[in-house]
Amino acid sequence: MRIYLVVIDDSPESRIALRFAARRAVKTGGGIEILTVLPPQEFIAFGGVQATIEDEARQQAEALLASAAGTILDESGLRPSITVREGEAPKVIREIIAANPDVAALVLGAAASGAPGKLVSHFSGTDAGALPVPVMIVPGSLTPEAIDRLS
Repeated sequence: MRIYLVVIDDSPESRIALRFAARRAVKTGGGIEILTVLPPQEFIAFGGVQATIEDEARQQAEALLASAAGTILDESGLRPSITVREGEAPKVIREIIAANPDVAALVLGAAASGAPGKLVSHFSGTDAGALPVPVMIVPGSLTPEAIDRLS
């Protein structure tokens, strides 16, 4: 099955990228994997505080993913796979793509104004030709109607 890997954070452009990917998946008989990457935490000398910070970050990421997955299920009927990983985002993304031959594209949302975002900059610059799958960059300025028309 063709899988669209979508990286989600709390930005509006990531939701736009997710909608685009879900509509493409429905039209092509594919699926969606939603990924959020937790940045590595700085070491704090008190283990209990460190564990609390890490647990809160994971809970926040899981709530974000659950909300996104619920939206996609309601809008498209697709039940996405959900992945939460800790690490450097470009490395985690490369690992997931390498581990799953069904991933057909990496779908990222670009900010509607200003800089496009770290991952868009990375995968359209430094790693532009290094991935074994296409990178789809969805403009954050697209309306739901435009996404529906384009996808």
